[in-house]
Amino acid sequence: MMLRRTLPRMASAKDGGGLDAHFPSLRGHPAARINEFRVCRWSPDAPERRPYLQSYHVDLATCGPMVLDVLQKIKAEHDTTLAYRRSCREGICGSCSMCIDGVNTVACLKPVDTDTSSATTVTPLPHMYVVKDLVVDLTNFYQQYKSVEPWLKTKTKKEEKSSPAAEETGRLQEHGQTPEERKKLDGLYECILCACCSTACPSYWWNSEAFLGPAALLHAYRWVSDSRDEYGAERVQALADGWDMLYRCRMIKSCTATCPKSLDPAAAISAMKALHQLGKP
Repeated sequence: MMLRRTLPRMASAKDGGGLDAHFPSLRGHPAARINEFRVCRWSPDAPERRPYLQSYHVDLATCGPMVLDVLQKIKAEHDTTLAYRRSCREGICGSCSMCIDGVNTVACLKPVDTDTSSATTVTPLPHMYVVKDLVVDLTNFYQQYKSVEPWLKTKTKKEEKSSPAAEETGRLQEHGQTPEERKKLDGLYECILCACCSTACPSYWWNSEAFLGPAALLHAYRWVSDSRDEYGAERVQALADGWDMLYRCRMIKSCTATCPKSLDPAAAISAMKALHQLGKP
């Protein structure tokens, strides 16, 4: 499948007919709130045409309050060829991440701008290869997430001694935490891997092959902070040894500004740098 980066300048294409053609029964209707949505379109089936913005006019009075509701209405009633990702519609899965009016966010959590005097522009996540329309290739992003080994790692195996059956099966003991230890994970585990932060980071734009990006590093710090994990020092050292993986971060903090879950990846990266410089896990 051919992949292409989104272009900084895109042509504009109206969907034709004007408002009267699309909503003849609503002409002059006081309850009608028609808003224009300019959506980036590009298809690998027509690689000779550069990405362009196509306009759709949607009556906000007959639509849900979020941008994802608008996209679903467009696909159902205006243009079935529109491509985008979505799943939970609850801000949990991170599937519907995109750039809305210049800000990276998830469409299911982004309220529609009710100001009908200006159009809403929807484009793919920036500086990513576009598969089609609003769908980008996240292969490299997920590989970087996998590289931080986002799972519990222990050096000792503890067996349950609560019953003869447990001794026979050799089951592993649960790794308990105090409420204070568990609280240290707040603000870290909630990341939904939407890639909004990484694709808003200039350091990631310039060095996406080497720099892991804010999302992967936030998850790395989540396991460094976990009291049950026994490889904290090794995790930090591995990131610091590959200098580009960690220290390419310049504390621009675009990641924190754009996170739809109000997390602070920049603070997590800064804390991990401090742990390395202090020589502590």
